[in-house]
Formats: sequence, structure tokens, C-alpha cells
Amino acid sequence: MPKLLIATENQGKIHELQELLGGLGLELVMPRQLGLNLNVIEDGQTYEENAAKKARAFAAASGLISLADDSGLEVQALNGAPGLYSARYSPKPGATDADRRAYLLENLREQPRPWLAHFHATVAIATPDGELRFADGNCYGEIIPEERGTGGFGYDPIFFIPNLGLTMAELGMDEKNRLSHRALAVQNAIPIMGEIFRV
Repeated sequence: MPKLLIATENQGKIHELQELLGGLGLELVMPRQLGLNLNVIEDGQTYEENAAKKARAFAAASGLISLADDSGLEVQALNGAPGLYSARYSPKPGATDADRRAYLLENLREQPRPWLAHFHATVAIATPDGELRFADGNCYGEIIPEERGTGGFGYDPIFFIPNLGLTMAELGMDEKNRLSHRALAVQNAIPIMGEIFRV
């Protein structure tokens, strides 16, 4: 069975990607299974650059085709922030997801609602010989001031999808795997993986 390395240590992402990629006939390999502990500096100016850096580094270190993603939350009232810096948005040292959500809401407090926003994800697939391919996905909604739901991670509990009446953290895994930015990016990447792996 062909192997695909999932180029992340984020357990929330790993869980989602395992669900999304489970039916492709690929053996999904995690970095820790190979003893890989790469610290890739995400200093790109775009999601594409950051995803590419991670995918390339893991493919070079492992000799396996590698999939990485970079994603962020873009809030209209904050001119697209936190965006690329979503995972490092709070100024608090050692900030948790809850700290980042609280900081975002603090910055939005004076802004009129609705606080329109979207999640963006870019998936990069790198081969050990240097081939690089990309796919994108977006999920649109708004930020709400109270947390709802216990699923998901990051900003999911305050990201509300109006046509469903639910936050991202209230979605079941099946629904999230149809609608989320990462799910849509991976769906768009599946034909690319079909070409690369010839599956």
C-alpha cells in the first residue's frame, strides 16, 4: 500500500486528516512513527508558502510523499486578521486555543456585528524528488461572542455557520468533513493524489 506522510504534530489536524483520507487506499504515516521531530519555521507570506515549507521538509527528511496544510481564520472587521498568524495570535506566552479565542473576541468587542469571517486552508503535497502541488478550501460564517460546542479545536467554538445554525464545534465529524475548509481543500487535493500515487 502506498505511504503518505501527514506532515503535522497537531493532534486535532491529524484526527481530521485521518478521517478525510481514510478511504483512499493509502497507508497514512505520522511523523512520530518515523521518529521525525522537525521544527519548520512558518515564516512564509502566504498559506501556500507555509504549507509548501512543511510538506517539502517532511518529504526530504522521510523520503515519503508528504501532505501538509496551513490554515487560518480571516475576520472581515479585523482586515483579515488573524489570518496567517491564527495559531500564534495571542500575545500571551504559551497561549492556549482558549486564550486565542478570548483575545480575538476582545479585539472585536467594539466592532458592529455580524462579525463576518471565513476559514481558509491550503494543502500542499510534496514528493521527495521536489514535485509540489496545491489545493485550497474555504468555509464561510461569522464569529459569535459565546462559545458553543465541544468538538473541533482552535476557533471552532466561536465560528458560527448561519445556514446550519451551528458552530464548527457543534458539527458531527461527518458534517465537518463535508463543510470545513480543511475538508474542502483535501477533497480538492484527492484528484492530485490520484495522479501522484496513480491510485
